[in-house]
Amino acid sequence: MTKLYLDIDGVLLTKRNTKSADSGAEFVEFVTRHFDCYWLTTHCKGDAQTAVRYLSRYYDRDSLDKLTKVKATDWQTLKTEGIDFSSDFYWIDDAPFESERQQLIKNQVVDRLIIADLNRENELMKVKDQLLTLAKSITGPQTRRADA
Repeated sequence: MTKLYLDIDGVLLTKRNTKSADSGAEFVEFVTRHFDCYWLTTHCKGDAQTAVRYLSRYYDRDSLDKLTKVKATDWQTLKTEGIDFSSDFYWIDDAPFESERQQLIKNQVVDRLIIADLNRENELMKVKDQLLTLAKSITGPQTRRADA
């Protein structure tokens, strides 16, 4: 299953007048059902429960139950320290550092970064559609030989 690294501030929560992102619950349902999700946020450095506790002020019980499935990452300086570059993954963030982008370029996976901008209308649904499109382009049409 494809890994999905998730930021919180600017992705699941708005930055100003903090609240859950529009369509946040629907997005949480989608990503936790279709991806092996990992936190890649300052709210989680080794303990996934800190992220869930933080989000508990903004998301309903059903969404929080789904978010408890998101696994922790551990990193010190750059979020990219928490990425398994040998795996199939995507990373959703609103503002990665240039040094993090350089690590993605160095590992030839910069195309796996998806920038979210919650100032745009329906942003998480657009990210969802982008993930669906990317997943289809990677897996391609599933064909099976009759004699296989």
